[in-house]
Amino acid sequence: MSYLADELKEKGNAAFRNGQYIEAEELYTQAVQKYSRNPLIFTNRANVRLKLQRWDDAVNDCLKSIEVAGPKTQNNKAFYFLAQAQLALHHPHEALSSALTAYDQVRHPLSPAAKISPKDLETFSSFVLKCKKAKFATRDRDRLRRQGHLRAELEETLESNKQRDLDAISAQLSNQELGPVEASERNQEILSTFDTKIAELKTLFAIADPTNHKPREIPDHLIDMITFEPMHDPVMTKNGHSYERATIYEHLKRSPTDPLTRDPLRVEDLRSNFGLKAACDEFWESGASEWVIDW
Repeated sequence: MSYLADELKEKGNAAFRNGQYIEAEELYTQAVQKYSRNPLIFTNRANVRLKLQRWDDAVNDCLKSIEVAGPKTQNNKAFYFLAQAQLALHHPHEALSSALTAYDQVRHPLSPAAKISPKDLETFSSFVLKCKKAKFATRDRDRLRRQGHLRAELEETLESNKQRDLDAISAQLSNQELGPVEASERNQEILSTFDTKIAELKTLFAIADPTNHKPREIPDHLIDMITFEPMHDPVMTKNGHSYERATIYEHLKRSPTDPLTRDPLRVEDLRSNFGLKAACDEFWESGASEWVIDW
């Protein structure tokens, strides 16, 4: 029956490319019913369920894909989709773990036949960083709550309002009152508004009480995209990417390539990034070492 499942999977792929997500989900489900040992069918259905904002179903499909494929199989997309669903379900710790697994598989493919592009490396690394930020934001809010700060209560209210609005969009999408494109656009608007309000709230509290509300944020350009930790001594490649010196040196012992582009790279090609080093020094001198452990 596997050949029938493959035919249904291809029809599902075509429907997905045409934006017909509900039809694609149904075709993938029929494929699973014909043959349930192909992990790609579960991965593809997880992807379409992400589009339909059916987060729990997407998690289940990803876990099934990982189970069927086995632990030593290249399955970076399943882990990537799993991380997206987990983050949508407000599980940043689990999402970060899944995203790091996906990123590790695109950096160090388990199969020589794996097709990994520089775009994949960029996409996966960006999502790891997104998960890392979400995890840190949750920890920071917990810290403020334990200290009894008003800001924590206000942030939680904004978070609740955001989730209420996102849930409403998901319900409309599920009832086919909204199309996937419009639902995605509305989600982005809600998230953008939330981020703006959180930033404004942090600024207000930092002005009113600078002692207890110093900024606890790490600018993206200070983060090493191998370890996802803030840098101390950045060096730059000939393509303009910057990494922590010790981290990239260690990477080059195993693979003489740029981690993000796969271009050939040697230690001799690296140059100190003095401008970024100054920014790193300023960051650490601001007292970051007092709280960066939470990152």
